[in-house]
Amino acid sequence: MAESIRAANIEAKNADGRAVNPLLPCMCRVIRITEETPDVKTFRIQTPDGAKPFDPMPGQLAMLSVMGVGEAMFSVTAKDDDWIESSIKKVGQLTEALHSLSEGDLIGVRGPYGNHFPVEDIKGKDLLFVGGGIGLAPVRSLIRYALEHREDYGSLDVLYGSRSYGDLVFKSDIFENWPSRCNVHITIDNAEDGWDGHVGFVPTYLEEKAFSPENKAVVLCGPPIMIKFCLASLMKMGFSKENVITTLEMRMKCGVGKCGRCNIGSKYVCLDGPVFTMSELDDLPDEK
Repeated sequence: MAESIRAANIEAKNADGRAVNPLLPCMCRVIRITEETPDVKTFRIQTPDGAKPFDPMPGQLAMLSVMGVGEAMFSVTAKDDDWIESSIKKVGQLTEALHSLSEGDLIGVRGPYGNHFPVEDIKGKDLLFVGGGIGLAPVRSLIRYALEHREDYGSLDVLYGSRSYGDLVFKSDIFENWPSRCNVHITIDNAEDGWDGHVGFVPTYLEEKAFSPENKAVVLCGPPIMIKFCLASLMKMGFSKENVITTLEMRMKCGVGKCGRCNIGSKYVCLDGPVFTMSELDDLPDEK
């Protein structure tokens, strides 16, 4: 899967009139900022002439830069005819600079980078999306794609959790937009006043729901410890690692396979990923 998608991604970049040179940022305007949680904001981005800077597939990434501060790779969580969105957690100098932006400010954008979720390979399958915290950000792009191409996929289930209600991202989607179109299961780690939904960790909730593995693909994104225990739960439920898909985007730096930061064995995450099946990850060497 990785080799074919790598080739398709290179062709897409070369065919994109706005970003033929992957090293050349396009100056774009932030046209909307949504505060998802106290430390997560979603930035809607558009070129000055009112277009999206590139046309990403679900799971691909954008390199965002603040002049004089730096740049980093972020998943594209949504797109429309004339904009793209990225949801960013404040964790360091660059993300703090991004969080200090106002609507109308300019940032550098280049992309798309990486491969994408295998939307063709999973056609005809039921889909289970499992996310934790900000890990719902890359998954959201595929959920939106599946809803837009509803006839191509079977049942859609979204199981998502976070530490608290306040830490849940995309509240308008998970509580308003998606429940009428797919099955949404929300949990928070600990009980709190005003919350009458499920309480418990995502892996435990996953086992409680007892999803059937028959003709079902799983897209799993979240903190590493959550992924570890969710994978164990999925194996216990009878899923195969070939049908569990995740991302490794936090390892990416330059985006073009030059810096070597994302190299694992024969793979470069920025070129062969960030999307991998769990069976593909098993074939990579252990890191010390």
